[in-house]
Amino acid sequence: MTLLNAIDPWLAGPRSAELLFPTLALPVLGLLLAPLLGARWARLLALASLVVGLVLALACTAALVAADAPLVYALGGWAAPLGVELRLDGPAALMLLLTAVLLLLIGLHAAGEFSVRAAGRRATLAFWTLLLGVWAGLDGLFLGRDLFNLYVAIEVLTFSAVPMVCLKGHAAQFQAAFQYLLFALLGSALYLLGAGLMLGVHGTLDIAQIRVALDAVATHPPDIGGDARAATLAAVALMSTGLLAKTALMPLHLWLPPAHGGAPAPASAVLSALVVKGSFFLLFRLWLDLVPDLPQLHVGLLLGGLGVFAILLGNLMALMQARLKLLVAYSTLAQIGYLFLLFPLASGASGGPAATAALIQVVSHALAKASLFLLAGRILVAFGHDRLPALDGFGRAMPATLLVILMAGLALVGLPPSGGYLVKSLYASAAADLGAWWWPPALELGGLLSAAYLARILSIALSPAPASGTGTGAAAGGGHILRAPITGLAAPALLAVCALLLGLLPPALFSVMDVARPGMGSATAVAGVMLSALTPSGFWRSAGPVLTVALVVVLFHSAGESAWGRRIASIGRGVAGFEGWLRQWRTAGALLLLFLLIQVWTSIG
Repeated sequence: MTLLNAIDPWLAGPRSAELLFPTLALPVLGLLLAPLLGARWARLLALASLVVGLVLALACTAALVAADAPLVYALGGWAAPLGVELRLDGPAALMLLLTAVLLLLIGLHAAGEFSVRAAGRRATLAFWTLLLGVWAGLDGLFLGRDLFNLYVAIEVLTFSAVPMVCLKGHAAQFQAAFQYLLFALLGSALYLLGAGLMLGVHGTLDIAQIRVALDAVATHPPDIGGDARAATLAAVALMSTGLLAKTALMPLHLWLPPAHGGAPAPASAVLSALVVKGSFFLLFRLWLDLVPDLPQLHVGLLLGGLGVFAILLGNLMALMQARLKLLVAYSTLAQIGYLFLLFPLASGASGGPAATAALIQVVSHALAKASLFLLAGRILVAFGHDRLPALDGFGRAMPATLLVILMAGLALVGLPPSGGYLVKSLYASAAADLGAWWWPPALELGGLLSAAYLARILSIALSPAPASGTGTGAAAGGGHILRAPITGLAAPALLAVCALLLGLLPPALFSVMDVARPGMGSATAVAGVMLSALTPSGFWRSAGPVLTVALVVVLFHSAGESAWGRRIASIGRGVAGFEGWLRQWRTAGALLLLFLLIQVWTSIG
């Protein structure tokens, strides 16, 4: 018997759904074993598990494509609602693969930094155990279909992510982690209230069964089924508001900048690329898979408006940051905003091109942002700090690092053939189909602001390093910097290249997202977008405004202090003051309550 014959029943046969159990059990088992094995063996266990996890994710995806139908596995043979069912469809397979690839690459990159010799036993054991916890929570979110089990998964994710913020043990990091924990718990309370209301209305927490009940209610007269529908939408609004806090959608973002700013670079990469995407993926499930008529609800306008607000304010704040890690953190807030344009632009039962755009944005942003955080950590190690005003000329000392930063940044800007370009084009197509002309300009403006902060980094990197003072030479000790090994560029470079060339993948690969979601048409949509992008006119239509903005920023930076510079700085201080007010506890709490009330009103009214 050949190996192919041995594994065929699991890839294309009736036993293929059984792959879901080891996919979820592997990180859970690793999480339980790591503290027992100690720091040195925990690192080896985590890395070996991540390799096996990637193989399992690939096998699950292959089985899903072969079946061309969702894979469903009932734990212990007990079907829902009495038992727990694991379910894999196209979007879940995409997220499983993305998580496995990113965690493996980040883990390999962090293997030197978080070893017993480099970080000590306590930090080493904590990092690898928490990494396994994040992985377990994410896989539980992607495979779960029961609202309470999804709550358990997102809490595992939260309680694994929060300690990552304070691994170095500094006071400011503990404060940031505590702030993150409190706001996340507030979101958890709202989610749990919504789940309890849903159980009271329908007697089940299984998403598929609730959807069947809502479809049945839709056939009844309003005076019969109206109360159940209203209560369901109120429950979804409660859960959605809690998840907005965990996703850090502006202006509910008070925890994210300090958390990312103080966490170790690998931890920031995990938080930005994956952790905030877990709560968004659950929002994706709630509104697209559970609510039968999202396009008719005005709540999409609220979520889309918040997305545009995040795109503009997040990019503006990134442009003004004095630290590289904070610049990348605020860029994350802006990129999160793109995800929420899904809700006003979704069409059809599966979301249409907008759903394809949102899923591609999850992948593209995760790849690019993980790369940028790892590179920021590399610069921090080399120079002892990441303060941009004191990094003049760092690109001359680290040209390969600068090149990878530019590749990852261009993917965020949205130049073809990057994933960012696919996202903007697919959203524009969805907006054109709906006649919603006002969304694409926000996308274009966001891309130009991203180009502005990327050009600022480039200007600083290529500026002449000062002979003395506070520049790179002084910070590194008289012109000498700590040389980071070139092997540390392998993972960030691979991630950046994948983000930048995402659009060159064969369109058929994107059809994986369509399994069990008829009507998305991802392969056709991506092929149409890239066909127009790979022409000279299409490329320059995208690149021309970006290059213009970049040139203006470079010239502005090279001109030094001027009257215009002081005016712009004054405006920047005003914007920063407004953003700081938004990150106060009273403001964030009031806004959380306000958004809950608006969601309930727009959903039920």
